[in-house]
Amino acid sequence: MRWLVLFIVLWPVAAAAQTPQSVLAPGAALQKLAGGFSFTEGPTSDKDGNVFFTDQPNDRIMKWSVDGALSTFMQPAGRANGMYFDRQGRLLVCADEKTELWSVALDGTKTALLGSYEGKSLNGPNDVWAHPSGTLYFTDPFYKRPWWNYDAQPQPVQGIYLRSVDGRTVTRVVDDFVRPNGIIGTPDGKTLYVSDIGAGKTYVFDIQADGRLGNKRLFCESGSDGMTMDAEGRLYLTGKGVMVFDKDGRLAERIDVPEPWTANVSFGGRDHQTLFITASTGLYSVKLRVKGANPGK
Repeated sequence: MRWLVLFIVLWPVAAAAQTPQSVLAPGAALQKLAGGFSFTEGPTSDKDGNVFFTDQPNDRIMKWSVDGALSTFMQPAGRANGMYFDRQGRLLVCADEKTELWSVALDGTKTALLGSYEGKSLNGPNDVWAHPSGTLYFTDPFYKRPWWNYDAQPQPVQGIYLRSVDGRTVTRVVDDFVRPNGIIGTPDGKTLYVSDIGAGKTYVFDIQADGRLGNKRLFCESGSDGMTMDAEGRLYLTGKGVMVFDKDGRLAERIDVPEPWTANVSFGGRDHQTLFITASTGLYSVKLRVKGANPGK
């Protein structure tokens, strides 16, 4: 395990005024925790609040501990992109070097869960969410990578997929998105939010008893790279900074981040009340007054 130099810089949070309804903790300031990466993505926290994130061009998964220590968790890492911890404490990894979805134990042991659909390679799993039942939902857009030796997407559409608990069945449950990307579900397993970043929109679905998605409806007129949710039902979208939407799809607050692009967000820390932000070459955080929707998962 390789340890890296880290630093913390405080930035004023350029957001809506901190009204009593603000998600920000009183006096909160955006902190730059570490920098010098090529492109950060995929933050997710384990049950203790340690945050794992990816530096995809450098092919590594990083760990920011609850004690403020930065280390390399895995390298090489299959060109890991989006990630999510399931309820068994396994790190789910969208490893798009070979268009695979992995499960990684905390000792670094990895298991490839899938890499193809109907006999063809996936386009490139991008973001993943674990349903309370153990089924997995993941997005499969096509972003041409320099480590691929082909230019055309393997699948006929850029879809959203469902993997059964036993892994025997993989089903394309959405096939009409331009380019799906960020994905998150509610803790009760009844609702799924997915961004169509190619169309500049985010949609919400009802999760049916068989895992398929129904009652598609527009949540907001904004796409997103990655996303997360707080315990009060707000959705946090990314791109230019972080946009916080209320349960009705209205923009409630904005958190500016001094980087060209904000890729993803996740709650972490010992109390799961700190928002961690992966943005271009840096890792940032800001203390909130609300917890994440899935603390201690």
